[in-house]
Amino acid sequence: MNKLLNIAHAVPRQFVRDYAFKSDLKIKWVRPEKISCIKPEKSGDLAKLPPLNPNELLPDYKDSKELANANETVKSMFLLRNNPNNLTTRYYRDLMIKEVQRHAQDYGSMEAKLARMTALIRRFQSHMEVHPRDKMIKVRLKEMIDKRKKFLKYLRRWDYRRFEWILEKLDLVYKPPPTKFHWITRKESLQKLTDIYCEKIKDERLEAYHKELQEQQIPFLEDAIKKMKFIRQEQIDCDVPVTVTEEQIEEARQQLAQLQELREAAAAATRKQSDETFH
Repeated sequence: MNKLLNIAHAVPRQFVRDYAFKSDLKIKWVRPEKISCIKPEKSGDLAKLPPLNPNELLPDYKDSKELANANETVKSMFLLRNNPNNLTTRYYRDLMIKEVQRHAQDYGSMEAKLARMTALIRRFQSHMEVHPRDKMIKVRLKEMIDKRKKFLKYLRRWDYRRFEWILEKLDLVYKPPPTKFHWITRKESLQKLTDIYCEKIKDERLEAYHKELQEQQIPFLEDAIKKMKFIRQEQIDCDVPVTVTEEQIEEARQQLAQLQELREAAAAATRKQSDETFH
């Protein structure tokens, strides 16, 4: 007995795994890239500021008659591109406010405030693209985006039609904060991807089985018609109650003819498509 036990322990056991690990599936998960809150994709700014005309004069000197008759050297001193950036920002700010203001002197309404903040935000965003390490502008930009979100939230709550109109005029997308914060984890993402992968395999196998059954329809109906004819003739010859009627046989024939017509039409369409592809 002891010798048999020793022989049994000496033989290595072979375990057969009847389940799959996630590593066996062809699934690869990459952590999504984190988008900074100052980027237009996160802040909701769909459009950028229009490009600046190099020959654009300062707004206060556009109607100056003396400047119109001055030489090019003097005119260049009053161009926007040759003056501090705050004057260019003011120019964009006034340009955007004029699109939404209620009247010519409207600078304090909710629409005007949102237009002013949007112009500043887009100026700061273009500045951060060139100077990504400017911490002071970055902080101001974050504060301005948060402030604009509060204003948009207020307007959405009390005047939804005006809220939709201002979003359309300023090319904005309002992105409210989520009701519940949710961390993106590798484990949960892999579980979802595995479920999607398994559902895809199931749908592919069901589709293949469905096609297999469709291919068996015509032979099945042909065999059924032959058997129904044989059963009907045998019942008539044996003088027993007939359970298979001519209507049933004719119905099966019509169904077979319809299936054959559909198959022929599908095959003709496939041939035509292949001919068009080659030619």
